[in-house]
Amino acid sequence: MWGRVDGLRVLELGTPGEMRRRLTELTLAGEKRATAGLLELDYHAEDEPLEQVGERLALVDDSGAKAAELEVVDVQVVPFGEVTWEFAQAEGEGCRSVEHWREGHRRFWAGEGYEVDDSSQVVCVHYRVVGQP
Repeated sequence: MWGRVDGLRVLELGTPGEMRRRLTELTLAGEKRATAGLLELDYHAEDEPLEQVGERLALVDDSGAKAAELEVVDVQVVPFGEVTWEFAQAEGEGCRSVEHWREGHRRFWAGEGYEVDDSSQVVCVHYRVVGQP
């Protein structure tokens, strides 16, 4: 189950350390406006429902402190092989193509112990920053 801050579900981007710091900074700068999770790994295994349009989330930084409040503006579940270039661009992580995005995310999730294929279900969440402490 995901943590809660100020009554909001917590969103932690990437893994702790440099990756989380970088992704949080990209979000606060407005460059990162989306994130991807695996339906099986990040939702079913943690007994969490999908985000809903209009839901507010607490983005936490590497120390676990609230860095911003986000509002979910779109949620789609798509097969990994059908994630679009538009979504990859909205993630704001500097991918050069959707293939580059897929390669990086395959490697990331493999490092988390989960192998993905083109049919793996990906939750694509678009958000906007609505407040910072």
